[in-house]
Amino acid sequence: MAAYANSNLALFSASSSPAGAATIRRVATVRCGPRDNRGPLLKGRILSTEAIQAIQALKRAYRSDPESLPTQALRRLIKSDLTAALKELLRQDQCAIAAVVFSVIQSEYGADLNAYSEMVVALARKGMTAEIDALVDRMEEEAAAVRGASRGLLRMVKALIGAERKESTVRIYEMMKRSGMGSTWEVDEYLGRVLSKGLRRFGEAKLADEVDSELARLYKGIFVKS
Repeated sequence: MAAYANSNLALFSASSSPAGAATIRRVATVRCGPRDNRGPLLKGRILSTEAIQAIQALKRAYRSDPESLPTQALRRLIKSDLTAALKELLRQDQCAIAAVVFSVIQSEYGADLNAYSEMVVALARKGMTAEIDALVDRMEEEAAAVRGASRGLLRMVKALIGAERKESTVRIYEMMKRSGMGSTWEVDEYLGRVLSKGLRRFGEAKLADEVDSELARLYKGIFVKS
């Protein structure tokens, strides 16, 4: 996992006056990284103090040595803080550093399809296609749970299609089938439509027909083949 991370390098502040007096609320802002058009973090809205400090430490370390980032501070964070840190780094398009946080989440808490989908979306936005394929490799190796995870799968499929990743899109479909799609769980109609259109666009008409057939079985009288 460390190798993967390296390859991709790849709160509240409120004060109130005594009763009867006007209440004054103060919101502290914390800037995380260089100034950009995204604006500062709002303390307490998204990240805890610990998560902000961990992000800042990672950024300082990355400027000194991008190939070797410390994870000790990350491993002391609870899952919600790790997830918030990942989202914030991806929001800032700090994909290389986010990969380190992602690896810690996966090693400490196991495969998380939401984290995978967020990484894919961010990498697609940056045009990091090789890293997307490597992420799908890892997802397949870890046998990430895709069963019934319609929202995360939809985001992933859309990102993969938008990034023109034919092979990775096909592999996601194959993972869905191996996980019991069509036998032990039913594919969401909208997800199925998006997947079918993407596969057909990539020239995988046979696979697209399989998806359409499953949708027609599940949504008889409603589904119309694209």
